[in-house]
Amino acid sequence: MAPFDLTRRPAPGDYADYQIAYLAAVPDGDVLATMEREGRRIVEILRGVDEARAGHAYAPGKWTIRQVVAHLSDAERVFTYRALRFGRGDLTPLPAFDQDQYVPASRAETRPWGELIGELEAIRRASLMLFRSFAAEDWERAGEASGSRTTVRALAWVVVGHELHHRRILAERYGVG
Repeated sequence: MAPFDLTRRPAPGDYADYQIAYLAAVPDGDVLATMEREGRRIVEILRGVDEARAGHAYAPGKWTIRQVVAHLSDAERVFTYRALRFGRGDLTPLPAFDQDQYVPASRAETRPWGELIGELEAIRRASLMLFRSFAAEDWERAGEASGSRTTVRALAWVVVGHELHHRRILAERYGVG
């Protein structure tokens, strides 16, 4: 366990405005303990979905469950890459990523369902290891991503909140969870 406060939420100005809802979705407490717990929970939920059901979209033109999982993996990679860059002191502004370009390119529809789940599980383990590698001062480092100032601390909370946002959608619109 890190010797600094992992329960302190990011302050306004430490994240992009569009991420407010993600941060609000994260319960109070140690963000890394939450990241670990919720990572186990999403994998458990997804393992309860069979291969055929994974191809379901709740409406025409909406992502399938497979595509949502691929998006979760891609987004977590992007968020943690940003955390790596900022945590190591790299101040190079980072561009946005276009989720609507990434999802079709993920080829989620042609990949084995178990592989998509395993990938998400492995990414979460790697994310935890990265965030645990940061010292207290690294958590306060910031950089620019998608045109907004973002701290490493905020990115940890965004990783969890983004997953919880999509988990709510999976429950409400896909009947998963």
